[in-house]
Amino acid sequence: MKNNAHTASRLSVAPMMDWTDRFCRFFHRLLSQEALLYTEMVTAPALVRGGALHLLDHAPEEHPVALQLGGSDPVELAQAAKLGADAGYDEINLNCGCPSDRVQSGSFGAILMQTPELVADCVAAMREAVDVEVTVKCRIGVDEQEPRDVLPDFLEKIQKAGCQRVTIHARKAWLQGLSPKENRDIPPLDYDLVHQMKAEFSALHISINGGIATLTEAKAHLDAGLDGVMVGRAAYHQPGDVLVGADALLFGQDSGRSMEAAVLAMLPFIEAEMQKGTRLHQITRHMLGAFAGRPGARQWRRTLSEGAHKAGAGPDLVLAALEHVKARAA
Repeated sequence: MKNNAHTASRLSVAPMMDWTDRFCRFFHRLLSQEALLYTEMVTAPALVRGGALHLLDHAPEEHPVALQLGGSDPVELAQAAKLGADAGYDEINLNCGCPSDRVQSGSFGAILMQTPELVADCVAAMREAVDVEVTVKCRIGVDEQEPRDVLPDFLEKIQKAGCQRVTIHARKAWLQGLSPKENRDIPPLDYDLVHQMKAEFSALHISINGGIATLTEAKAHLDAGLDGVMVGRAAYHQPGDVLVGADALLFGQDSGRSMEAAVLAMLPFIEAEMQKGTRLHQITRHMLGAFAGRPGARQWRRTLSEGAHKAGAGPDLVLAALEHVKARAA
């Protein structure tokens, strides 16, 4: 029996545009049976007005898996949440943290930190529409806001609307002057503030996000009283370091699967996907960091990077890449 989303959120892999698609999530699930996985952000208008229901595709093996929605219209978000719940997602998450221009122009993402009443309305409408948990991912503030003033107010309002679980990216977002990439690195991290929010909102399940790169760091935040840790780029680029040992260290459940075993377990999935018309590189691009920091990692990456785009490339290429790792380890 796998964790429910609430329990699994002790460790989660952040929603990341262009990265955490269904191929990435299938691979990550082979590495950790326990952690909570998130979709890329899907906009409510794309689902409700655009009918892009293919964006909800996922495999049963991915559970527990959460759908992250972008939007700011309570009615439309409620409709999108219902579509997500009907598709089988274990949690619906509202994005109040993404700083991209495209997101701002749609009046959602981090800009919603400026309108906590609207976020509360969105949460209430989504909760009314679905039985699964509705959660929020936010920043500590945006632009000239003083996080120590605005964040408690934001959390109080969404909690009153029925949100019981929130993930806080421990940086401000600068909506003007910084690119989305710069917004992930330049604004300083304020972990202390997130821990302070847990002390003030003890009934709220709070996960911390931003700059956390190792299981040791994740465990330190949990040991200090936070309920969960969300890891982004490190889980993607060094999945062997973050996900392979997570079940044992953070959940007390050792899946016992090595990275080599996970790669071999991907082969039937790759075979089945290619029969549906998926190209090999669409899957293997998410596996390039599998052996990061280990002998043979460079040859693994190069074999997949150079070969996966070529006509006729298939599971045999993955096996050939794996042989480089095995040869270096021997």
